[in-house]
Amino acid sequence: MNAVERYVARNPRSAARAQAASTVMPGGNTRTVLHFDPFPLAFERGEGAYLYSLDGDRYVDLLGEFTAGLYGHSNPVILDAIRRALDGGISFGGHNALEHRLAELVTERFEPIELVRFTNSGTEANLMALALALHNTQRTKVLVFTGAYHGGVLAFPTGVPSSVTVPHDWVVGAYDDVEGTRALIREHELAAILVEPMLGSGGCIPASKAFLEMLRAEATATGAVLIFDEVMTSRLPPTGVLPDLMTLGKYVGGGMSFGAFGGKRSLMEAYDPARPDALAHAGTFNNNVVTMSAGIAGLSEVLTPGALEALNARGDRLRAELNDLGLNVTGRGSLMTIHDDLFFELLDAGFWLAKRGMIALSLPITDEDLAGFKTAVTDILDRRC
Repeated sequence: MNAVERYVARNPRSAARAQAASTVMPGGNTRTVLHFDPFPLAFERGEGAYLYSLDGDRYVDLLGEFTAGLYGHSNPVILDAIRRALDGGISFGGHNALEHRLAELVTERFEPIELVRFTNSGTEANLMALALALHNTQRTKVLVFTGAYHGGVLAFPTGVPSSVTVPHDWVVGAYDDVEGTRALIREHELAAILVEPMLGSGGCIPASKAFLEMLRAEATATGAVLIFDEVMTSRLPPTGVLPDLMTLGKYVGGGMSFGAFGGKRSLMEAYDPARPDALAHAGTFNNNVVTMSAGIAGLSEVLTPGALEALNARGDRLRAELNDLGLNVTGRGSLMTIHDDLFFELLDAGFWLAKRGMIALSLPITDEDLAGFKTAVTDILDRRC
């Protein structure tokens, strides 16, 4: 039996779930990235660094919910914060005492953000940041890059907008092409440059410092608003280049549904509702107390600078060791993508990662877990020889 055949034989309950779910959801799916053939693996619960499938198998979770699961599953500090919030209600239809504190923590942690607003996802955060840039510049063109993913309606996997991408006036450049991008910026009168400091869904491809510095210089010279999409990459060490606006999501809300956008005071003040010409920004759950409480607990009690530095160092070591084994692994810090097809064989060995090979390490991952992962990779490569 090959690895796919073993997967099918090992997971009859996941197969049955997929078949039953397809009667009420297209393809049995409500989040496209989770689908893979012959059927997706389904989980029953998570604990710490581990996931447990419907069929009773335990997997080391190396995917970390596509970077949102930085704290692992059911971190006790964050669980306590959620319980405290639930005891008092969920969404009040008014201001609460928590949103101000989370905003303070965000502005303290992320240098480019002087003022911040919350959303329900990174997608929303990017949409609102773009709206602000177009309003501020009174221009329409937005520069993005091939392979970029800025949310479900802001995707450019092959260099053209996906079929569900919102219809802005897009200009698409080649990622990390310094001179080619400089020429594009000078050719077009841009409202905004929207860029990930490292392509996330596009394969964990880091931008060079020279590329980011060029974007900063050209944006300043031409009056474009430079937006760093750091929904995934805000957990990595700073690039040293400051954007005008920055978007966040994922773990910053404690792993709950969350997004945020912020930046220069002079830009963000356009959303001040006390102004007669203010931009509107809606969202029933933008300041829901569950997310606010979870985010505060995570940033103030769990994610210390030392903990994050150690996690990124561990990721750098793992990536180097995997490349030493002969794999093609790109990334930075605790985020990486294996560009070799090992998915089903690694599932067989008890390791969960994205079908496309993406890995996002979480805080509860141990050295023993990673040693086991390297052993599994070595065994797979040895069998292939």
